[in-house]
Amino acid sequence: MSAVATPLYEKVKNHVVSRIRSGEWGPGARVLSEHELVRELKVSRMTANRAIRELVQAGVLSRVAGLGTFVADLRAAGHPLQIRNIAADIRDRGHVHRAEVLSLARVEMAPGIRARLRIGGRARLAFRSIVVHFENDVPLQVEDRYVNPVVAPDYLSADLTRTTAHEYLMRVAPLERVQHVVRAVAPEARVGRLLNLAPGEPVLLIERTTWSRSLPASFASLHHAGSRFELCGVFDI
Repeated sequence: MSAVATPLYEKVKNHVVSRIRSGEWGPGARVLSEHELVRELKVSRMTANRAIRELVQAGVLSRVAGLGTFVADLRAAGHPLQIRNIAADIRDRGHVHRAEVLSLARVEMAPGIRARLRIGGRARLAFRSIVVHFENDVPLQVEDRYVNPVVAPDYLSADLTRTTAHEYLMRVAPLERVQHVVRAVAPEARVGRLLNLAPGEPVLLIERTTWSRSLPASFASLHHAGSRFELCGVFDI
């Protein structure tokens, strides 16, 4: 059976998104007009129009009458002291969330992770998930999470493409206490590749430890592209 060919308008969309992901077109940059896409990609005006229209509807691009089409600002804002579900945050902005699961397995904890989870005794194993979260197909966060099997024994059966780790753990191990550490760091090479970072671009790292029913529940390292995420908060004194 022959494979189904990718529609031309999808190829145009992929071409535009790839130039955004590469950093060639950053937030606010003007993208090629329909006429320019027709000339560069050798497609019809109708095909180019549909591709641009669907990217505008998805929130990847924005149109300004009389000026052209521009890359939308996908920068997300989060409150430093709130625990929010990243998928819900993205949907609240009217954008599309997608998760790519890179790893979901039982692993042996390094001493540093055991210390973070404050697990002593003979316990050596934890569940580990590594997930990349996308906003309108632009990578926003790399989530590296260790989960205490005592608190969530069925974690490996969770479909993290349909539900986030946050949603799952809130159902089986409701939060009792949270500790946050927030800092800017130079990313590891793999994180930089996954977030499509420009050379030298830092990441905002949120390290989050949670407890449930008086037990350590999870430790997560949440890496965000520095140019696509910010923390904000308003406090009454």
